[in-house]
Amino acid sequence: MAADNKAIINEDSSTKNVIFKLAWPVIAEQSLATITHIVDMMMVGRLGASAVAAIGLTMQPVFFSMALASALGVGTTALVSRFTGSDQNKKAASVLQQSVLMSIIFSIVFASIFYFFAPGLLNFMGGEAEVVKLGTGYLRVMTPGFIFMVLAFIVTAALRGAGETKTPMKVNILVNILNVLGNYLLIFGNFGFPRLGVNGAALATTISRSIGGIILLAVTFSDYSALKMKFKGFFKIDLDLTKRVLKVGIPTALEESVRRLAQLLFVRVIASLGTTAFAAHQISLNAESISYMPGFGIAVAATTIVGQNLGAKNPRGAEKGTFEAWKIGSLIMGFMALVFLILPEQLISLYTSDSEIIARAALNLRIIALSQIPMGTQFIFAGALRGAGDTKAVFYSTALSTWIFRLFLGYILVHSLGFGLVGAWTAMVIDWIVRGSYVFYRFKKGNWKLIEV
Repeated sequence: MAADNKAIINEDSSTKNVIFKLAWPVIAEQSLATITHIVDMMMVGRLGASAVAAIGLTMQPVFFSMALASALGVGTTALVSRFTGSDQNKKAASVLQQSVLMSIIFSIVFASIFYFFAPGLLNFMGGEAEVVKLGTGYLRVMTPGFIFMVLAFIVTAALRGAGETKTPMKVNILVNILNVLGNYLLIFGNFGFPRLGVNGAALATTISRSIGGIILLAVTFSDYSALKMKFKGFFKIDLDLTKRVLKVGIPTALEESVRRLAQLLFVRVIASLGTTAFAAHQISLNAESISYMPGFGIAVAATTIVGQNLGAKNPRGAEKGTFEAWKIGSLIMGFMALVFLILPEQLISLYTSDSEIIARAALNLRIIALSQIPMGTQFIFAGALRGAGDTKAVFYSTALSTWIFRLFLGYILVHSLGFGLVGAWTAMVIDWIVRGSYVFYRFKKGNWKLIEV
């Protein structure tokens, strides 16, 4: 394990430098991924509102399945960071090995479900006939790439726990470049390639994700990796490590599953407002995602810092690093709030020229600006608690808040009180404020310092 992968906070280290070292590759990676997603949506947007709605609806069951995969991801990060902090590097590599095996089984099961039950899933979510037709083709074409997407997710989680954030960044930059190029060629049929429309976007995703997953897996068997797996005994199951990964990860899987189920139902509420409203909602989410980049990057830094410092028996460093990360994150998220308040029309007009969609989506961004600092607070302190293995607390707060405030209150605001799309986005703001407040309180209590993983 290279020494510069360590994220130990002590009197001699600069906390800001440690945070920056861990966060900037993640922010860069997420920035390009977000830009790629925005460019994708712009390309698909040229195919019409039904195409935009189809991809937005289709990704909901995929996100739900990734919620379950997060059990492996969070458990892997927590254990790898603890073992890294205590200099048990072979044990850290063994955690990755077990998680990769579990991810392969998991992804094959869900890929099969997506392929065979695509129409039923999309009908359940309330898609209109044309949206379901387009979405079914999209989901089936991207199914093979899902297996490699899960694999890459697990390897990335492990490397980040070890403090190695640059390798996933490099691989994912390549993946996103290939995805944009594939979209350009396959959606519109440029340079002699077939014009596949929505299915072209799915095929580009499948090809690029598959290449990324294969590269990341290959890296972990090389001397280049911070965690080096071995071919010998690769398929050997270690029940103790598997149980420890799942013990930490299952509450996160429950958290994400409950949240995603609420999100699926929330999407159905919005889809009932019609294709134009749903397209405005989807474009708003896509534009808002630029604020996730810094928040998520700093949250990853907080997770790694807490895990490694607890492994090194340094809870004071874990606490100091997390609060410094929160200060930095709040400044950045505050800036993003100003962007959404001042320039929403300019952002939305990059996606569409439809005046009604621009007006609706711009109002959404102005509303969600109020939640940017609470959202950053939730990202960072939830990340810190996960790094400590305190995943149950995050689960409880997310489960209660998303169902009570985002879904039930959202339904009341949208339909019972007649606020429509504005009501839905207002409910989202309230949800972020509640969740951010709770994880801040939980971290301040300090019980996470005593958790064994």
